Amino acid sequence: MSVIIILLGLSLCVSIGFLMAFIWSVKSGQMEDDYSPAHKIFFDDNQPGNVQ
Repeated sequence: MSVIIILLGLSLCVSIGFLMAFIWSVKSGQMEDDYSPAHKIFFDDNQPGNVQ
């Protein structure tokens, strides 16, 4: 039973860490690009004759 409590505490700490990283990334402006994800499909990365 004590293992479940330890795992629950550990998973809570990890989830709080991910939440803090997400909030930090939103506040630092990393999620503000509204234009290019919608139009990225129109740009072709492959040039004619270039085989990858």
